[in-house]
This record gives sequence, C-alpha cells and structure tokens, in this order.
Amino acid sequence: MKDTNVFNDPEENVDGVEGAEELYERFSLTVDKGQEPMRLDKFLVARIENASRNKVQQSIESGRVTVNGKTVQANHKIKPGEEIIVYSDKEMHGEEIIPEQMPLNIVFEDDDILIINKPVGLVVHPASGNPRGTLINGVAWYLQQQNSNISADNLPRFGLVHRIDKNTSGLMVLAKTEKAVTSLAKEFFDHTIHRQYVALVWGDVAEDEGTIRKHIGRHQRFRKIFDAYPDGEVGKDAVTHYKVLERLGYVTIVQCELETGRTHQIRVHMKSIGHPLFNDELYGGDRIVKGTVFTKYKQFVDNCFAICPRHALHAKTIGFIHPRTRKEVVFNSEMPEDMTKLFEKWRGYAKTKNIQ
Repeated sequence: MKDTNVFNDPEENVDGVEGAEELYERFSLTVDKGQEPMRLDKFLVARIENASRNKVQQSIESGRVTVNGKTVQANHKIKPGEEIIVYSDKEMHGEEIIPEQMPLNIVFEDDDILIINKPVGLVVHPASGNPRGTLINGVAWYLQQQNSNISADNLPRFGLVHRIDKNTSGLMVLAKTEKAVTSLAKEFFDHTIHRQYVALVWGDVAEDEGTIRKHIGRHQRFRKIFDAYPDGEVGKDAVTHYKVLERLGYVTIVQCELETGRTHQIRVHMKSIGHPLFNDELYGGDRIVKGTVFTKYKQFVDNCFAICPRHALHAKTIGFIHPRTRKEVVFNSEMPEDMTKLFEKWRGYAKTKNIQ
C-alpha cells in the first residue's frame, strides 16, 4: 500500500486558520530489513501516493529528502534500516498573489532570508475573501523591485515557513530561495527554531517558570477556536516553556518559548492553566479575570483595553541556523508601543495599590 501523499497541490491539506506556524508536514519511514537495494527515487515513487518520478527527483535535488538525516542524490541505493524523511513542498495559500506596495519593517536581509517585524493588524497571507493587503502581497511587490524580470505570472516562492496571528506583533523569517525554504522548514519541523514571545496574562502565575505539554486541536463545539487536550486524545502535541518576567498583582508579564508551533499555541496553553492573555477576545481575556469588584478598577481595566486593543502578545526573538552559512543567527525586536504603555499602566497601578 502506498503512503500518504506529500506531493499534493498547494491548495490541499492546508490549514487556512491564520496563525498556524508549522506548515511543512513530512512523510517518514524506516526501510524494511528485507528490502533489496533500489534507487531512492524509484523507491519513493513506489511508496508515495500520486508521486511522479519528476516530482520526487525535484524534491531530492532541492534537499527536501533526507536519508539518516543527510541529503543524498536520487541514485542513492537504499539499505535496510535507513530512515527516509520527505518534507512536503506545499504552500500555505492557494490564492493568487497580487503584488502591492506597502511599508515593510525589514530588520535584516541578505540573498537568502528576510526578517520582518510584523505590525499589529497585518494579515500574513492571502486567503479566501482576503486577496489583498497582506504581508505576502507587500513582499511580492518588494521582490519585484529587486528583480525587474519578475512578473505577476512568474513570482518566485515566497518562503513563508511560519506565520503569526493578525493581532500578534513581532518577528518573522521569510526565505528568498527554495533551498532556504527547505532548510528553514526542516528547522521548524524539527523544533530547532528559537522563538521567544512576551505576553501579559491575567492572574499571578504561581511558578516562576514551567512547561505546558498539552495537545492542541479545534474546539469540539466552536470550530473557529482551539482548545487544549490531554496527550494522546485530540489534536497535535504542543509544548510551551514559560518564565515569569514581572509580577504586577492581577496580571503577570511572561516570556514564552515555543518548542512546537501550533495554531494559537501560546493563547490556548496559557488559558489552559488559568492565565488567558490580556484582552484576548477569543480565549476569555477581554474581560476582568482577576481583581476587585470596584467601579474604579473596572474603569482602569477598560482604559488598559483601550491602550492595547488586541491580545497582548509580541514575537520578540527568533533564532535559527542560517541556510547558507550554517551558523546560528539571532534577531531581537523592541516591544511595540501599545504593550509598553500597557505594562507601564499596570506597574503604576500595582505600585499605587501595593499589590506586587
């Protein structure tokens, strides 16, 4: 029997929910003990549903196939016990990309990658009913200015190996070449990308640091949101490491480091331990969760919601092995103005009420 197809068209099997970060699935197997020597490309064509020889060879050439963790040639003769991994080349959107001029906050750029500091309110990629005004539309226009030979009909792959929510601010990495796409996609899948977020959450987090290990999957009643489930039941495994940065009485500033990259992972995980993100309307943070019943306190919280009218989450740091140099690179960003003002507002309240 052939195995699951990883060479589907881009439109297939793509989670359209904004925020999903891990976009590249993989097919993996260990060669059976009784397997006769065979060319790698022929072996994969026989094992993967709808896989053509040409597509398999292209994947091998671009580095999306590894044998025992290393890239090889299409004529590699497989041996019993070898572990073969094929990374999918699917893209996250099937919509036409319309180049569109817009300001881009480019933190770093070279021939292989772009590091962009995404502002609040900017959707990452086109989707049904939302073909324009996204980050990828802007990147398409930007790349056209670099290369006059690029037209709307032959725009290159945009290397979007992860994404962050519309109302989350912070750093994203985009690949400018197919080899960079492959390299970064592997790092995201293998959980070797270093990603740190800063968030304001409701309540006084009990432990100074900890790890949340709960599966994340769609909510069983409300399909537009996600929920945390015990391991092995529903959803996919998800791991978030958190550390308290500052306690402000009824709220806490935390640093979250992602080991996996599931949709809404930090938002769902923090809610699951009783600390939803401040002003997160999807997960219950847009109301008073901790504090007093006094009218003045309610007014204070409403003022805080007005200062930061979105969930208080910022992608502050991203680090990875550079696709070309193979050296580790780390990029940091400043906290956005709305969250900085929000923190100061809560610091002032906590100091006045002596609740720190």
